Amino acid sequence: MIYDRKLILEDGSEYRGIGFGARKDAVCEVVFNTSLTGYQEILSDPSYTDQAVVMAYPLIGNYGLANEDFESRMPGLSALIVRDLNEVPSNFRSVWSLPEYLEESGIPGIGGVDTRKLVRRIRSDGTCRGILTDAEVPLQEGLERIRESPVPTDAVRRCSCRRRWYSRTSNPQFHVAAIDCGMKKSIVGMLNRCKCNVTILPYDTDSEEILSLLPDGVFISNGPGDPEDVPETVETLRKLRGRVPMFGICLGHQLLSLACGASTYKLKFGHRGGNHPVKDLCTGKIEITSQNHSYAVDERSLAGTGLEVTHRNLLDGTVEGIRCRKDGIMSVQYHPESAPGPQDSMHLFERFTELMRKG
Repeated sequence: MIYDRKLILEDGSEYRGIGFGARKDAVCEVVFNTSLTGYQEILSDPSYTDQAVVMAYPLIGNYGLANEDFESRMPGLSALIVRDLNEVPSNFRSVWSLPEYLEESGIPGIGGVDTRKLVRRIRSDGTCRGILTDAEVPLQEGLERIRESPVPTDAVRRCSCRRRWYSRTSNPQFHVAAIDCGMKKSIVGMLNRCKCNVTILPYDTDSEEILSLLPDGVFISNGPGDPEDVPETVETLRKLRGRVPMFGICLGHQLLSLACGASTYKLKFGHRGGNHPVKDLCTGKIEITSQNHSYAVDERSLAGTGLEVTHRNLLDGTVEGIRCRKDGIMSVQYHPESAPGPQDSMHLFERFTELMRKG
């Protein structure tokens, strides 16, 4: 076996493998995902913008890619790192193999990597930056290229839509204005299923323009990066507080918290995967959730904001949901749209429609 590519981390460690997809280098943050399925949704989730994703599950690519399962038109992640790559998928819905799609989309991949060792390193020392490059590139040259590459802070701007667009449903009961910070397609679909007409707006749309649409509620989407890099959206939400019911998911949860006066911090290695247990403190039920984020809301900063914790992660105790009854605000850190699953939390969209009905 000839290893023609390698991943260099900023701590000087190297992981060799066999390249597939686009033959180009990528400097980015390296994170891991523990999902057993759903690599297509991961590839097309804008929340992974500027990241190289290490798949903890070893076999990737075995069911190919299907047209109906993309979460955005353009893939977001910078590179894909796997153990065992399957290049001949078995699935009647498949229209691409994984290497074909990555090559067509300009995304480099590397297979044959000891992903167990790599995931353990990230869990022990935290996420870090790295470079995916050719095997013959000297270590010092790779480290220098990592140091010279700036850390991007405009991921939301690049992921958000450029102009408003609409997604309508039959016999609508509500009109939702959705702020697009890197929104997944399945979220819009869930809002439509809950009898909501949706107007999708760019991330920097101001509060007066949103209110001029006379929405029954405002939805704030998932997205990539540090929530403090999006002050425009935070200011918009601050002005909307108390004027219309609001529901945030993932980055939207963090932005709502910032708008209410709370603060956020970066997790050691984040939460990414479809197997995170979360307790709903309102019902006492435990849900298995799908997650993808690097930042969390600081519970200590919630004092005096009018926000209360509604959900808690059972693995590390972090805040997974908040609400403000007075102002009609609710948000969760995880992804209740359940694409590709699990489906334990889909009821939260119905909770949002009930909030709009009362509002």
